[in-house]
Amino acid sequence: MTPETTSAKTAGTLAKKGNPVYIIALTMVATLGGLLFGYDTAVVNGAEQSLVELFITKMLDPANHAYAVTIISEYRILLAISIFVVVTIISAQVVRLLGVKKGAITVGVMFLLVILWAVRFLSKAIPTDQAELQATADVLKGFVVACALIGCIIGGALSGFISKSLGRRNGLIVAAVAFLLSAIGAWKPETFNLFGTLPVFSFFFWRIIGGIGVGIASMISPMYIAEIAPAESRGKLVSFNQFAIIFGMQVIYFVNYFIARQGNQDWLISEGWRWMFFSGAIPAGLFLILLIFVPETPRFLVMKGKEDKALKLLGKVSGSDRAPGILHEIRETLVEKNAPWLSFGFFVIFIGIMLSVFQQFVGINVVLYYAGNIFRNMGASTNASLLQTIFVGTVNLTFTVVAILTVDKFGRKPLMIIGALGMAVSMFCLGFSFSTHNEGILALIFMLTYVAFFAMSWGPVTWVLLSEIFPNSIRGAMSIAVSAQWLANWLVSTTFPILNDNQKLTQLFNHGFSYWIYGLMGIIAALFIWKWVPETKGKTLEDIEKLWKKK
Repeated sequence: MTPETTSAKTAGTLAKKGNPVYIIALTMVATLGGLLFGYDTAVVNGAEQSLVELFITKMLDPANHAYAVTIISEYRILLAISIFVVVTIISAQVVRLLGVKKGAITVGVMFLLVILWAVRFLSKAIPTDQAELQATADVLKGFVVACALIGCIIGGALSGFISKSLGRRNGLIVAAVAFLLSAIGAWKPETFNLFGTLPVFSFFFWRIIGGIGVGIASMISPMYIAEIAPAESRGKLVSFNQFAIIFGMQVIYFVNYFIARQGNQDWLISEGWRWMFFSGAIPAGLFLILLIFVPETPRFLVMKGKEDKALKLLGKVSGSDRAPGILHEIRETLVEKNAPWLSFGFFVIFIGIMLSVFQQFVGINVVLYYAGNIFRNMGASTNASLLQTIFVGTVNLTFTVVAILTVDKFGRKPLMIIGALGMAVSMFCLGFSFSTHNEGILALIFMLTYVAFFAMSWGPVTWVLLSEIFPNSIRGAMSIAVSAQWLANWLVSTTFPILNDNQKLTQLFNHGFSYWIYGLMGIIAALFIWKWVPETKGKTLEDIEKLWKKK
């Protein structure tokens, strides 16, 4: 057989069965959205101390009272605006859930309460007492980390509209642009200060823009992969996105460590943190460029009446023999059911919300966002704390793979219960390590054990359960659970510095108190899974739907 004959035979096989290399290439481009998700949310871990020293700590100096007045006033305005945006998003979910009549009453009450809170909050006198100033500074420390999560809530809420109106690929382009703008703006917030505020609030604005990119990518990246992939490899390819998120966190942990090594502590406070954020422009720019060359998904092309293009693309990914049949199936499923979200009762939505809330209330993002802070509380230097953070990322990455390989073998409930109890024990032990001043290697072991239990259970398996428990006809209700997850993330990330740095709690428990709370949440989460969550291993989506109908 001649080389020409072999080449022609290979080309014919690819035409009939699809081109796996092409499929993998498209998947890798889409998973850059997941990588940037992890990269952007974890970058603040290395920069948090520098940002606090540069922007927050000086408000405690009595000589800088004017600065304290300005930063507190602008923070209150930004927080009030953020709360109104979040309540507006929740209101849309409530109306969709309860209907216009019942929803309007609930929404009206919510906005009335928020208005009353905002009037009181904005009219409060600026604190002058040093203890009150310290408490406000602790709140601002949390906002340094959690401000991006406001954008995540906004982006997550808008992602459904963007994916339907602009398309899956263009939605990812919007996310890439948001990532790129955020990296550049957060790098030089003084230069790119659009509103004439203090530089720290310009920084907050650009971080919120990055959060919008995270929120959009968190939904559209796996959606793009699911719609482009052949049915037989869809599950495996979609799981790459979860791996990419954790991998993105690990990459930025390394980047932060090597940037921190380029200068001393003063350089890190003045300049080093800037390069941590600016480094995100490299993967964001690459993502944006590569998206120019990838196609729209077949499903969206059919939605827009471009069936010829859809058929041609399906021939590449699934093979020319199967493409016409798949095109027919897509055409048939375009008539989607839009059943009321309460068609299966509130219980399924409650399960989704609580899965999302517990995933955050066990404290994982405290570890991922504040790992450097926690290790410094253990006595580590800045460079050593960033190096230890790399160990956290490595454990997270390794045990995420374990979960992907075992979730279909051991089942969802056993992994979730074991994981929750393992996290609870680890957090209780970590809290006692701090409270008894035994920080050192033992505390590090408890930290890594906690991350391992989370990564093999509540990290990826929560998303597996969320994708399975919502019946197809109310799949949109999953957005409530996703919104609840970002809100819970914001709440935990904001309150950790308040608990961890509170002077009275620190005197009594030496930074250990907050970990006991997360440990208690782990116990409650295990009980919740055991009592309320059904096992979905081996069940078809139709079987799970029948389960809710029985209830």
